[in-house]
Amino acid sequence: MKKITILAITLFFKMTAFTQTVIPLYEKVPNVKGTATNLEKIPVKGEVSDVTIPTLTVFKAEHSNALKTAILILPGGGYAHLAMEKEGYDVAKAYNKLGITAFVLKYRMPLSQEFDNSKFVPLQDAEQAIYLIRKNASQYNIDPNNVGIIGFSAGGHLASTLLVHADTSLISNTEKINLYPNWSLLGYPVISMSLEYGHTGSRKNLIGNEAPQSDIDYFSNQLHITPTTPPSFLFLASDDKTVNPINSILYYEGLLKNKVKAEMHIYQNGGHGFGLNNKTTKESWLDASVDWLQQNKYIP
Repeated sequence: MKKITILAITLFFKMTAFTQTVIPLYEKVPNVKGTATNLEKIPVKGEVSDVTIPTLTVFKAEHSNALKTAILILPGGGYAHLAMEKEGYDVAKAYNKLGITAFVLKYRMPLSQEFDNSKFVPLQDAEQAIYLIRKNASQYNIDPNNVGIIGFSAGGHLASTLLVHADTSLISNTEKINLYPNWSLLGYPVISMSLEYGHTGSRKNLIGNEAPQSDIDYFSNQLHITPTTPPSFLFLASDDKTVNPINSILYYEGLLKNKVKAEMHIYQNGGHGFGLNNKTTKESWLDASVDWLQQNKYIP
């Protein structure tokens, strides 16, 4: 009986260690042509596509660390789908173990047939997520001045777009809450929309193949870094054949030129989309990110 009780308690804690709550991002989804319709599909297990109703999944840390750190997580998928498990929920659970409350954003896809000014819809959702996190900081037991962001692939593009364009508010923000993250982690990110280095699929889905140069420049985020851009930790692989590694290098170079704190880890192998685990190396980017977060006093 004692063994059964211990087993039951163990299972209980395993089941409750990562408590999560899904909340709608808006009371009424903005920029909709007509009525918001849920077009969401699950092309493969762990992914969603055609997202039209955005949500925020909260992974509240059971015991917040002393600095009450929070992180917003943006999965990738070329602005066509989202790798919710591999680049979302799994990452949230990993940072939960460090006492970090994590928020996974299921952001809308820029579907021009569904939304007005669709190229700004993902950024609008990212801004709204930061707004809600900071507005409800006391509820989540987090410090509103220690909210970071992590984005993978196209999610890294969205994260970096927020990092350089959050002053262009696309949401209702009467409280004038700061929409810039305090720090960032970028995993094999899309950064540029240029024909030379940009990711073809992300560019096509976000701004279209015939986008004017003004749109290409606006969403080429390395062009908009300033001395006040939040610090960044970047990680990627040299043999990434999906997103040119030059994307990360351009962003890192921009941070250096503007004297913004930055660190970049480029692994020889790993390809694209390795999530938490680059199986080609014994080194862990997650562990390296923890060192960087500690060094900069974002976590104790």
